[in-house]
Amino acid sequence: MAVIDVSTYEPSMAFRSKHLNTIYRTLFHRINVNFERKRMETSDGDFMDIDFSKTGSSKLMVIIHGLEGSSSSKYVTALSHISNKQGYDVAAINLRGCSGEANRNLYSYHSGKTDDLAEILAFLDHSENYESYCLVGYSLGGNLLLKYLGEERNDYSTKLKAGIGVSVPCDLKGSSESIAKFWNMVYMQRFLISLKKKTLIKIGQFPEMGLDKQAILNSKNFLDFDNYFTAPVNGFLDAEDYWKKNSCKQFLDGIKIPSLLITSVDDPFLSASCIPLQEAKENKYFHLEVTNYGGHVGYNSNFENGSGFWLERRIIDYFETLA
Repeated sequence: MAVIDVSTYEPSMAFRSKHLNTIYRTLFHRINVNFERKRMETSDGDFMDIDFSKTGSSKLMVIIHGLEGSSSSKYVTALSHISNKQGYDVAAINLRGCSGEANRNLYSYHSGKTDDLAEILAFLDHSENYESYCLVGYSLGGNLLLKYLGEERNDYSTKLKAGIGVSVPCDLKGSSESIAKFWNMVYMQRFLISLKKKTLIKIGQFPEMGLDKQAILNSKNFLDFDNYFTAPVNGFLDAEDYWKKNSCKQFLDGIKIPSLLITSVDDPFLSASCIPLQEAKENKYFHLEVTNYGGHVGYNSNFENGSGFWLERRIIDYFETLA
């Protein structure tokens, strides 16, 4: 059994509100990290930008953001800050189209595009000099990470030591249905505004593709958007096909590298099907820590800047136990 029954996360009363916990980082964290950017050219003629924050360490923390995030996302800068203080160099990944510049191809990133993660680690192997990599993925980035670890690939880097997913939509269909609920529409609209803006750029870049611009702009939820954009540009039949093939839950039994999923039962973005209890019980390499509170990529403890850094310290502690 690899389920952690008791978590140390105990927030103040205010942060037992799932919505406050979810939005607080975005609104109030003020943590600056001095990143140095390197551009990685991909095998399909595109690029991804990787932002480094170095301390001279032999250990590298690789951080993957969530949907419409970037290296400047508050949860990324928080972990980068704490990782540097604890003796890790950091590589904060900007997935395709997320570094502030439109990527070159029609398709960009999606929840299961694991070949991009493989290329990133190969790039690090050839361009950097680290003894070990620790991987952390948030939300969509966590699904990408756990799917990658469970695919039983033949191109894993020998430097990859462990991975952690935080607030992961392990069942993409269930998560999409949860965030589409009425009381979550503020979150949904925030994502769609950003996604539609990027999609308009793509339509301008590739008018010959005949994408249904009006249907995309009229999308009210991820079912609509993934049907009209994500699925067709990435070779899937429709949203259901995209979700089914890329949900990491079905890959968890293949994980053979020490891994941890931190998730909360009060996460407004996730369904009950996103908590893979049975999978954790059956795989000794895959650990699951389920908290009562935390929201979505929240895990604030108090109203201080950084909000206690429980999540960041928990991530570091897990990796340190494997050292």
